[in-house]
Amino acid sequence: MSRFDRQTFPTTQAEPEQAFLVGVEPKNSDSNWPIEGSMAELSYLAQTAGAQVVGKLTQKVESPSPSHYLGKGKLKELIAIRQQYPYSVVIFNDELSPRQQRNLEDALQVKVIDRTALILDIFARRAKTREGQLQVELAQHQYLLPRLAGQWSHLERLGGGIGTRGPGESQLETDRRLIRNRIHRLNTQIEAVRQHRALYRQKRKKNRIPVVALVGYTNAGKSTLLNALSNAGVPVENRLFSTLDPVTRRLTLPDKRYFLLTDTVGFIHKLPPSIVAAFRATLEELEEADLLLHIVDITHINAPEQFQTVEKILADLHLDTKPRLVVVNKLDLVVQGEAELKSISLPLTLPHIQAVMVSAYKAWGLDELLHKIAEYLDIAQPSETRVRVDATAASRN
Repeated sequence: MSRFDRQTFPTTQAEPEQAFLVGVEPKNSDSNWPIEGSMAELSYLAQTAGAQVVGKLTQKVESPSPSHYLGKGKLKELIAIRQQYPYSVVIFNDELSPRQQRNLEDALQVKVIDRTALILDIFARRAKTREGQLQVELAQHQYLLPRLAGQWSHLERLGGGIGTRGPGESQLETDRRLIRNRIHRLNTQIEAVRQHRALYRQKRKKNRIPVVALVGYTNAGKSTLLNALSNAGVPVENRLFSTLDPVTRRLTLPDKRYFLLTDTVGFIHKLPPSIVAAFRATLEELEEADLLLHIVDITHINAPEQFQTVEKILADLHLDTKPRLVVVNKLDLVVQGEAELKSISLPLTLPHIQAVMVSAYKAWGLDELLHKIAEYLDIAQPSETRVRVDATAASRN
């Protein structure tokens, strides 16, 4: 059993919202995720946000309804279910269009949110640094802008005339202008962050300091591994998206060379494009890395799907050609001791990509991991570069 499965999520409200979860499985979907696994993850997301899940409903269709997401029969069933499960919010497993959300709220008469809004809410809770808060706020505003019309639909129901529809449209345009202005300011501030990071990257390039970046599915153990290798002291919690802000530490290899190890935001199935766009400044750290360590939680029931999800996101970010090393984590929940790690064979690697078995929690396999990192950096850096790095390290000692 995974530590993830044993996690009990705390709620921040005295009376948590009663959430009912809804998902659609298109018949011709090319997704490798089973609907059960995807809905289980939605449940974890809802609990992370402080809700109490009271039930789930799924439907297999050719494609989601463009007007209500669900078919008419399932929508009636969802309305009737409220008599048995008095939910106060319905959470949908995909991003809803503004039209779908308005129609569903009219039909259900409760708050309706989608997977994207749920993830954004969790991100807003997790962001601690100014950079993280800016990026989350940008994603929130970009998500909200096309949905503003629904905020004023109550005025339309009052009928025409002074003080109803006309002022509603006026206020709508005012809000749109305010949000567009705020998005512009946020983009300006985030661009300053990007430039600041770019200066640091140029300095690292000048000094020829190799960079290794941690990537992986959320809650795969990236922060635990960073702490195990560097004593970074990064807070580690067994929950989704516990780390949003990049953390970088300097590590020493067995041959006394050093490199920088960077932890980044975790990925997730159906990661909203708005979040990827908003976190561009953070994700650019991956572009400059000499090596990516893809961390996999081998104990998770959907480990193969999580692995493929991360690889797809890396491909979408045009990072699939980067040198990568798969780090299979949480082996302390699979074997009894470190000596058994070498006996494990797992079909999680890609062509020309090796895997290393570790337990970041028990610090198993870390020496082997550092040796593999050294081998990759030997390939990535020519000999004259290594001499310069060694000389720089010596001058600091």
